[in-house]
Amino acid sequence: MSRLNTVDPNNATGKAKDLLDAVKGKLGIVPNMTKVMVNSPAVLESYLGFSGALNGGLLDAQTREQLALAVSQDNRCDYCLSAHTAIGKMVGLTPHQVLESRKGNGTTPRITAALVFAKRVLETHGQIGESDLTAVRDAGFNDGEIAEIIAHVALNVFTNYFNIATEVDIDFPKVSFNEVA
Repeated sequence: MSRLNTVDPNNATGKAKDLLDAVKGKLGIVPNMTKVMVNSPAVLESYLGFSGALNGGLLDAQTREQLALAVSQDNRCDYCLSAHTAIGKMVGLTPHQVLESRKGNGTTPRITAALVFAKRVLETHGQIGESDLTAVRDAGFNDGEIAEIIAHVALNVFTNYFNIATEVDIDFPKVSFNEVA
């Protein structure tokens, strides 16, 4: 059970109701993470704005999901691993590709370079070296794409930490960080 209240969309009012209605309109469901985030409409609104902006960015959906899986694995967030495994499959990743993404192995050498870079950003708390930038550039990423990789790390750290700290109930087919060999 979540450590913070889970807001029932049917009982929400004001800004919270508007935000949860928007989530349902876009996704067809209201995930538990958003039901907990909306305890502070500012938190949910900031998450939706950040993720929505990145969804319209330079990186395609499969790359975004592979980044989310790699970061969520390293942060040991079962909620996000479960959600991004389901979403990854919806955007065309195979179960094998989902598992490999969690290990930092992308669907192509280029995507693997992005995952390695993202993991370096995560493990160094942003204190990457010039060689890290050179490697991701050599894999074919431009500065805009590199900026988005860093932003996806930050977005996923936010959702990972939020879900871990609040113990949001997993409402996707459950996946555990322990399942990676």
